[in-house]
Amino acid sequence: MVRFIIIGGVVAVAFTIYALVDVLMTERSRVRGVAKPAWALITVLLPVIGGVLWLTIGKAKRGPRRMAPPTAPDDDPTFLSSLSAEEIQRRAEQDERLRRLEQELADLEAEDDDDDDDTPRAGTAS
Repeated sequence: MVRFIIIGGVVAVAFTIYALVDVLMTERSRVRGVAKPAWALITVLLPVIGGVLWLTIGKAKRGPRRMAPPTAPDDDPTFLSSLSAEEIQRRAEQDERLRRLEQELADLEAEDDDDDDDTPRAGTAS
């Protein structure tokens, strides 16, 4: 019988230490009910019951709810509605200019590839 009391005491102390460390290491945003110092005090003053209360009531299962990731400005209807017609026209012109420049670059790269195929490389026999 004494053996069970000793084993139970060791388990209770281990559980209390685990719960106390968990209270102290948990982020503030995941603490529910009362503040972290109060949970630490409850865990120490009520060894097994405090730990059980902490794990069931005090600690949120998951972190704080994440907000939806921000949408790109061109996908956000509120942003688009705030733009003036002039701003929309200016952005469209910039997009068109960017497309033309990318096409010119692609054409130049294609010409360079064609020129490289026609010229013999140094050190090769014709």
